[in-house]
Amino acid sequence: MSKAALLIDGVEKVYNKGKPNEIAVLRGVQLEVAPGEVVAMVAPSGAGKSTLLHMAGLLDTPDSGRVVIAGDDLSGKSDRARTAARRSKIGFIYQFHHLLPEFTALENIVLPQLAAGVSKRDAEAHGMDLLGKVGVAERATHRPGELSGGEQQRVAFCRALANKPGLLLADEPTGNLDPKTSDQVFDALMTLARSTGLSALIATHNLELAGRMDRMVRLENGVLVDA
Repeated sequence: MSKAALLIDGVEKVYNKGKPNEIAVLRGVQLEVAPGEVVAMVAPSGAGKSTLLHMAGLLDTPDSGRVVIAGDDLSGKSDRARTAARRSKIGFIYQFHHLLPEFTALENIVLPQLAAGVSKRDAEAHGMDLLGKVGVAERATHRPGELSGGEQQRVAFCRALANKPGLLLADEPTGNLDPKTSDQVFDALMTLARSTGLSALIATHNLELAGRMDRMVRLENGVLVDA
């Protein structure tokens, strides 16, 4: 049996613990994302979606519970081990593209690969392959300021997958885009996921897009339920 790409087991997170304004954001969250599965997470603003993504992405630690990525329980690991796992196993996409403005689209994808020890030749070849998959290969030499919003976000997807992570975490990846562009960018994201065997947990307010993923879960009162 294949290991889950992501297992969140009993994760709890409380802010201002023990104080009058204590807020229990996550209350024993359970979630399993299978290899190659794309899961939508929907919830109103302030429900804790970003907090849960931060836990899943090892950017924050839960008060209790486990975060297991591809069979590796990282809950009690050192900061160094968590950082290493985050760099090699997880790709992140945010609502804003966060591309480096002084570098071209291709260079933005090549840089994280060089940092991981990949040769420039191989990094460029992989970068062009990713850009081709999302339909913006002809924009490889353009800087972010010369790209449309949809093109910027597609390049951001490619950068997130530059080091071939098994898990993608996305926080409202089409939230800044108009409906038509959002649809095009979502199609590009799904193309990348399907062509690479990627697993993904994607937070979104867009119920139409969420319905096109493999499964939808809803964050309600600090727990995840099937939507």
